Amino acid sequence: MTPQAWSRASIRRFLLVLLLPGLGAVFAGELWLAWRTASEAADAAYDRSLLGAVKSIDSSISTASGGLGVELPYRMLEFFELTAQGQVFYRVATEDGLVEIGSANLPAPPRPLLTGQPQFHEGAYVGQAVRVGSYARDLQPPLAGQTGPQRVVIQVAETLEARTGFRRALVLQSLGRDVLLMLAASALLALAIAWAMRPLDRLRQEVDARDPQDMTPMDASGAPAEVLPLVQAINHHIERHREQTEAQRRFIDDASHQLRTPLTTLATQVAYAQREANPAAQRQALDNIRAQLDETIRQTNQMLSLARADSAPPQRQPFDVVALAEALVRQWWGPARDQGVDLGLDAPDHALPLAGEPDLLREALANLLHNAIRHGGAGSHVTLTVRADAAGAVRLSVVDDGPGLPPEELVRAGERFFRGGGGALPGSGLGLAIVRTVAQRHGGQMEVAAGPEGQGLAVTLTLPTSAATAAGTGATG
Repeated sequence: MTPQAWSRASIRRFLLVLLLPGLGAVFAGELWLAWRTASEAADAAYDRSLLGAVKSIDSSISTASGGLGVELPYRMLEFFELTAQGQVFYRVATEDGLVEIGSANLPAPPRPLLTGQPQFHEGAYVGQAVRVGSYARDLQPPLAGQTGPQRVVIQVAETLEARTGFRRALVLQSLGRDVLLMLAASALLALAIAWAMRPLDRLRQEVDARDPQDMTPMDASGAPAEVLPLVQAINHHIERHREQTEAQRRFIDDASHQLRTPLTTLATQVAYAQREANPAAQRQALDNIRAQLDETIRQTNQMLSLARADSAPPQRQPFDVVALAEALVRQWWGPARDQGVDLGLDAPDHALPLAGEPDLLREALANLLHNAIRHGGAGSHVTLTVRADAAGAVRLSVVDDGPGLPPEELVRAGERFFRGGGGALPGSGLGLAIVRTVAQRHGGQMEVAAGPEGQGLAVTLTLPTSAATAAGTGATG
C-alpha cells in the first residue's frame, strides 16, 4: 500500500492490519513449539518404558554356563506390548554378533554405544517405523573362550502407534488452547483499539460541533498524553487564526476610516470644481484633486502591501541585497534630486547574499526612502547603508539629517496609521508599519532612532543569520 493510501486508511484498520499478522506469526510459532514439546514429552514418557524393558531383559542375562543365556520376562513384555499398543521386538547379542538372540537386523544405533548409557533412535524394521532403545554393558564373566573384555548389546523396539497418538492428542489440545487464546487476544485488541480511539472521536465531535466564529482554545485537561500534542497544535492553529482574523478586522476598520476622509475630500473638491466658473480657480481645484487622488492611491497601495505582508505565504529566494540597494538608489535618485535632497549609497563592493522576499524588502526600503526624501526637505542628506555584522546578520539602514521625530514619538514609530504630530505633509502612517511587518516576516526587527549627533532619523532593518545564505553564487544582481 502506498503512503498516500496509508494516510487515507483509518488508524483502526492500520493497527489491525499491522498487528493481526504478528499475532498469526506468534500463533504459528506457538503451534510449532507445541509440536516440539509434545514430541519431546511423548518420547520422554515412552522412552522410559522402553528403557525399563531393556533393563528387565538385561537383568535376565547370564553367562554362568559359558554361553549367553537369557530368561525373558514374558509378563513384562506382554504388559509393555499392551502399553505400546503395537508390536514389540527385542534383540540380545554380543557386540561382535557371533551370538544373537531375538529379532535379527533391528536398526543399529546411529552412534557408537557407550557402556552403561542408553541410546534411543527411530528407524524401520520389517516395513514398519519403530523406536529403538539400545544399551551395552560388559559381560561378567565373558563367554567361554574369550580372553578379553566383551560387551553385550540389548535392543528393544516398539512400533509408533501409541507414541504418535499421544503426540497428536497433546498437539490438538495445545492447538485448541491457542485458538481460543488467539480469538480472545484479537477481540481484546479490537476492543483496546476502539477504546483508544475514543478521545479522537470526542475531539472530532467537539471540532464539528463548534461555531465557525468560536476561536476559544479547546479544553486539553482530559486529553490523553498521546492526544495532547494534537490538541495543543489545534489550539495553536486556533490562536494564529484568531490573531489573523483580528488583524484583518482591525485592518478593515482602520482602512475604512483612513479611506473615508480622502474620498470625502475628493467628492467635495469635485463638487467645488464643477461649480467654479473661473478657469484658473477650476484648474487649481483640479490640481488639488489630482494631488489628493495620488495620495489616496498611495495610501491604498500601502494598505494592500501591508495586507500582503501580513497574510501572504512566504516565498523565499536567494538574491543580492547590495544589488537591490543599488537599484533602489538609482530609482529614487531622480525624485530626490527634484526635492533638492542628496541621496547616497554606502554599501560594500561585493555581493551580500540573502534568502528572503526581494519584492517585499524592496517595497519596505522604498517606503523608507520616500519618507526620508519627503520629510527631509531641500538641502538634506539621505543615505542607504548596507552592512553585514560580525554575527552574519544583514543590516539595512536609511539615515537622514532632516527634522526627525521627538523622543516621545520615536517609541510609537511603526504603529499602524500613526503619524507624528509635527508632520504637515499628508500621509497614511503606514510606511514604517510596512517596514516593521516585512522585517518580522524575514525573522528580523526594525529599529527607529535619532540620526547621527541626534539630528534626523535612522531606521534600521536587521535580518538575522537564519535569513542569510552562505552561497554567494546564489545571489542575483
